Amino acid sequence: MNVNRIDLNLLVYLDALLRERNVTQAANQLSLSQPAMSNGLRRLRELFDDPLLVRTSDGMTPTERALELEPVVREVLSKIDKAVQPRSDFEPDQAQRVFRIMASDYGEATLFPAVLAKLRDLAPGITLDIMTPSDVSFLDVERGKVDMVINRFDSMPQSFHQIHLWDDTFSCILNVDHPMLENFTLDNYLAGDHVWVSKTGMGVGVGVNPDDVQRLGWVDLAINKLGKKRQIRVFTRHYQAAMTLAEQNDLIVTLPTRAALLKRDNPRVVLRDPPLDIPPLELKMAWSPLLQHNPANRWLRKLIADTARELDGQEPTI
Repeated sequence: MNVNRIDLNLLVYLDALLRERNVTQAANQLSLSQPAMSNGLRRLRELFDDPLLVRTSDGMTPTERALELEPVVREVLSKIDKAVQPRSDFEPDQAQRVFRIMASDYGEATLFPAVLAKLRDLAPGITLDIMTPSDVSFLDVERGKVDMVINRFDSMPQSFHQIHLWDDTFSCILNVDHPMLENFTLDNYLAGDHVWVSKTGMGVGVGVNPDDVQRLGWVDLAINKLGKKRQIRVFTRHYQAAMTLAEQNDLIVTLPTRAALLKRDNPRVVLRDPPLDIPPLELKMAWSPLLQHNPANRWLRKLIADTARELDGQEPTI
């Protein structure tokens, strides 16, 4: 293939087509007309001597050649993006912009107060739009529509960049008058009524099956290893809601310690260590390769990572 024949715009078209698997949506993403994108696909097919995308019952399906090209094209465009980024450093004290960040209410409540305190001093013109996991898909992140995501993730696309923010232990919250409080043994813990709380990953959630231990998460997997099962009476995806339920009812809430500590000064509840070993959870931050070299994003990611490291040095104890 003669390199002189390659129009770099075609690589941008191919990247959009492989992300969207739809000519019209790819055209919309690049603010092109549908005929212009169709013409770009025709030229790409000529260039690579391959149909690249074939219409099937599932929509536009990439060929084997297209799947081989996908990571290569993405890497090439990422390097070009890095090369053409302005050489001047990001000036946070002068910046006026919005960052869109997906975070569970656990991350929002435990990490972002400290992040916002720093932003008020260092970058007063920056606004954060904090979105819930249900607001965002992996595709939104991959396209760079969301600046970064902060959560626990069971799985993540390999193309994403990610870093570890902290590990967190688990604690229990009980009503101050809970009948099991004075004898908080494993047997009593399992005999009690529980609130399950979790929101791992991204996307619209689905109903929970109480018998599907693998999908219930850390706490129930640890209980299952003991050959036991707890009685879950309420399923929620919101940590704040779970902690409020512990205030008002004879329920046991087991959740990450940093979230539980938000209630330590509340006279209506008591915090206790769980009567079993539960592996710690890992909080991560991830972002699209499209934003890897963006100066503003790099600055904010470093600020968040540094803040998490400082908070992680303050070991949470109940």
